[in-house]
Amino acid sequence: MSLRVVQLKTEYIENPLGLDEKQPRLFWRLESPERGAAQSAYRVLVASSREALDRHEGDQWDTGKVASDRSIQIVYEGKPLVSEGRYYWKVQAWDAQGRPSEWSETAFWTMGLLDRGEWKAGWIGRKTEANVAMQPSPFVRKSFAIEGRVARATVYATALGLYDLRINGEKVGDLFAPGFTDYDKRVQVQTYEVTHLLTEGDNAVGAVLGDGWYCGTVGFLGNKVYGERPFFLLQLHIELADGTKRIVATDASWRTTRGPLQYSDMIKGEAYDARLELDGWDRPGFDDSGWERPDVRPGYNGLLTASIEPPVRITETMKPISVRRTESGTYIYDMGQNMVGWTEVKARGARGTKLTLSHAEMLNPDGSLYLDNLRVAVQQDHYILKGDGLESYEPHFTFHGFRYVELIGYPGEADLDTIVGKVIHSDTPRTGRLRTNDAMVNKLYSNIVWGQRGNFLSVPTDCPQRDERLGWTGDAQIFARTASYNMDVSRFFTKFMWDMIDAQQPSGAFTDVAPDAGWIRHKMWNTRLNWFAPDNAGWGDAGVVIPWTLYLMYGDTRVLETHYEAMVRWVEYLKANSDELVRPNYANYGDWLSIDADTPNEVLATAYFAYSAKLLSRIAGVLGNQEDEAHYNGLFQDIAAAFRRAFVDGEGRIRGETQTVYVLALQFGLLEDGLRDKALQHLTDNIRERGDRLSTGFLGVGYLLPALTDSGELDVAYALLTQEAFPSWMYSIKHGATTIWERWDGWTEHNGFQTPSMNSFNHYSLGSVGEWMFRYMAGIEADPAQPGFRHAIIRPRPGGRLTEAQAEYESLYGPISTDWKLSPDGRFRLTVRVPAGATATVFVPGAEVRAEASPSAGSGDPSVFEIGSGEYLFESFIRPSEA
Repeated sequence: MSLRVVQLKTEYIENPLGLDEKQPRLFWRLESPERGAAQSAYRVLVASSREALDRHEGDQWDTGKVASDRSIQIVYEGKPLVSEGRYYWKVQAWDAQGRPSEWSETAFWTMGLLDRGEWKAGWIGRKTEANVAMQPSPFVRKSFAIEGRVARATVYATALGLYDLRINGEKVGDLFAPGFTDYDKRVQVQTYEVTHLLTEGDNAVGAVLGDGWYCGTVGFLGNKVYGERPFFLLQLHIELADGTKRIVATDASWRTTRGPLQYSDMIKGEAYDARLELDGWDRPGFDDSGWERPDVRPGYNGLLTASIEPPVRITETMKPISVRRTESGTYIYDMGQNMVGWTEVKARGARGTKLTLSHAEMLNPDGSLYLDNLRVAVQQDHYILKGDGLESYEPHFTFHGFRYVELIGYPGEADLDTIVGKVIHSDTPRTGRLRTNDAMVNKLYSNIVWGQRGNFLSVPTDCPQRDERLGWTGDAQIFARTASYNMDVSRFFTKFMWDMIDAQQPSGAFTDVAPDAGWIRHKMWNTRLNWFAPDNAGWGDAGVVIPWTLYLMYGDTRVLETHYEAMVRWVEYLKANSDELVRPNYANYGDWLSIDADTPNEVLATAYFAYSAKLLSRIAGVLGNQEDEAHYNGLFQDIAAAFRRAFVDGEGRIRGETQTVYVLALQFGLLEDGLRDKALQHLTDNIRERGDRLSTGFLGVGYLLPALTDSGELDVAYALLTQEAFPSWMYSIKHGATTIWERWDGWTEHNGFQTPSMNSFNHYSLGSVGEWMFRYMAGIEADPAQPGFRHAIIRPRPGGRLTEAQAEYESLYGPISTDWKLSPDGRFRLTVRVPAGATATVFVPGAEVRAEASPSAGSGDPSVFEIGSGEYLFESFIRPSEA
């Protein structure tokens, strides 16, 4: 067979459990050794049993043979799905010649509890201990017996706070469940298949509860933002071989106590006393007669929704690269990489010995840990030994941002095997790879990826070390496209959009952070710094930018449909709060952390207002709403005209005359042809006057190199990319950076560390240049007319000191890659790979083009090619002035 159907997914996941989407979307990939392999038709079968599917019976849904080349975002349209239903499915495809494939392997999904009335469990917790500032983590448990063989067992669990679930001594689930949401409005439910963990006879289920974002410290907003203490909700559904069904649920019959976890806080760290461990507490036969009855919460008014986000997991274990003993007898380790997670330590010592693990991103000049930038955060974990041979400890409900670890109080001589670092983040699989001939450019890309790994933890946080770690929307929107190339963030940003929706104000304004976490309610920055606003330009616009990004990268129209009205409310809010379509100059963040360049707020805000209107028009068009498409396109044109009247003079000078004002005006299409050339000249003059250096902050930096490249200034873009003098991306790399810094001047040779009140060394925003590296340098671009890389636009731009680049992007259709090399004599070789079921338009730079494909018949340009799947080689000649 020429075509194979592989990698079936439901809602972006292989064999997901506990969905509450009643029309889930189906995805598959095609494989074929033939060039130009394409699907001409498909047939999907969905059945309620594997046996029915094996007989090719789709008792739930049989699409029949559907003439279509689509293999992603196929919406289920079969019989209604029921709570706890298990559904099996498979696919057959026909190639372009009408030849059928074999049936795919079988995939499945299960549904969760779709009706609130199906929840019989109660929310259980432990009463607060008096005169204890930081509360110990509650342990809860229940013993039960099963009479008969277990055929199927499923757990539905969640918490107001965090939970670590155990069944018969085995850990179930992942880290930091149920994730960070606005607990006043929704909490996510996790579903686990646990049939293999139960046995006939005695069994036990239990959990350790953590404060998490619910009642622990949330950024600088303080603690107990949502509640006073954690609560746990669980239903274990058991079906026996004889058909008998039983539910074990949290209620007053459970038992609770305190244990060795003295406290565990996201921001304040953890203390663990191993002398108080409760051996066997999560196994049957444990005597819990001395435990307390739990406190049962009356109820919960928010939504119980199936977990959308990818789980947080340990994705890598790292050994330190060096250790040194200090004069005070402590040990300072260098992990060799600024990372996010925690340290596991092993030790032998006397009972009662206290170890402390202290974490920091940088060292002071004297070699001690640089802790000043943590503000009130305490990146320390404390462990008290029980004195029983070799002991191992790692924390439970906290995380840290660090490269260096100080081990304090260690009994004996510590070495490189004493500790290891555990890297954690939302498990968003890598989809992007990029390498060039330039070691510093490669390091820049590595730093971008590590910054994403460190800050994508349930929400896209701004930093992982100080007392903040909030879901800043401005950071997320400028980095979303880069993030989508690096990793599969389809579910991650789908969930974050719900966080933004939950935080959207009645006025239509989107907030600066999501989940809101009391940001608006407490108005912390309004009272402290007078910076508060619910609608900051470039931050609130994430509510439109992120859905559009999900559409481009994954072909996701559902996210556009689901949140369309919210996006309309945002744009209408901006319009209502403008003066003749010019946004006001109120106290906001502006082009945050720009360097020696003050972009006027009203210029930036009006530009982003126009951009949101422009994207909303495109979104309306995608959804077939032609009336809104025309309306918002007209609004965009009117805003652009107002922008020019208010801020642009006849010589193309824009108020503020910063790089950012020119970049946004060029990239958002706010200038007419005559003014574009003049504005571009002002931009390039500004860059050259600064010695080929940038000045853009968070909002300008992501569009800087694209605007230059689209305007024909590729050489200027490359000069900025590879600039090594301050300020630049390479400056931090020259001084040892392994992640992206929050500020260009986080540390400089002349001034040392910047203000410690805001100086993170792991902040992804300025890493938004990664988008340019994929789209322009490597030349892998999405086509808005055929999104999700059904059709790719391949247009590499060699330049600067780069002579080769290889990049791969794992699209929903499969891997798309480019590999180009430029020889000293001007010979250019480009290899392009396109997966089965996808196509591409290839633009080959230079002259004298030779190719393993025919030029595009419609373009009239001998350097443009339309190709199908397969691998293709292109050659050309590039004069030195063209590179």
